[in-house]
Amino acid sequence: MAFDLLLGFLGLLPWLVLLLIIILAFIKIIYEYQRGVVFTLGRYSGILQPGLRILIPFIQTYRRIDMRITTVDIPKQEVMTRDNVPVMVNAVVYFRVKDAAKSVIEIKDFHFAVAQYALTALRDVIGGKELDEVLSNRDEIAEEIEKIVDVATDPWGIDVTNLKIQDVELPADMKRVMAKQAEAEREKRAVIIKAQGEVIASTNLAKAAGTLSKTNGALHLRTLNTLNDLSSDQSNTVVFAVPLEVLRAFEDIGDYLKKKTAEK
Repeated sequence: MAFDLLLGFLGLLPWLVLLLIIILAFIKIIYEYQRGVVFTLGRYSGILQPGLRILIPFIQTYRRIDMRITTVDIPKQEVMTRDNVPVMVNAVVYFRVKDAAKSVIEIKDFHFAVAQYALTALRDVIGGKELDEVLSNRDEIAEEIEKIVDVATDPWGIDVTNLKIQDVELPADMKRVMAKQAEAEREKRAVIIKAQGEVIASTNLAKAAGTLSKTNGALHLRTLNTLNDLSSDQSNTVVFAVPLEVLRAFEDIGDYLKKKTAEK
């Protein structure tokens, strides 16, 4: 009797193993960062939350969706700016799925769609900017592209969290021209600063000369002060200039003597 039961159990064992395999095949584990979009007989019927979940065999199917932030690289593209300068630009898009059902039902491949839409927006926005704007306003341009892509992908259940322009590469000829322009700009500033310094120096010298001319003996004292400064270095050869006041004194004495002589 026991032998017959054992034979019967062994006969049913393959079927039990097959049934266990089928049951295990429809037991699904959903990770915390995932959601499962369930279809029952081809129709959307709900979302599988994280944990151990069981589907009805042959009736229900599902698709896993990663809810984490995903990075999509936009390869380097040649874009013509508004002032007809070709530039090579690449960028990176950061996005996440906010509605798992829409990301499956509304769009076939949302990764590819986001990348292509971001690429198109990148070319359109930069094509409407001049080269100086592209080089100096990267963050503003990136925000503008991000808003465009975010609005377009919202019906797909996608949330674009960030977009960054990684590199803007100029043609070699344009780099040389910009280097010459920068060099000319620096030379212009140097000449202007030098001229402004000369104007200030001449103004101060004119004020000093006016002050010295209004005070008797001031130029003589200034000359003596300059000689005192030069005396500290014995290697200097000093050519002494007679102050103008001394010459005028001699002239006054001469005029006085002439006047006295004429009176006699």
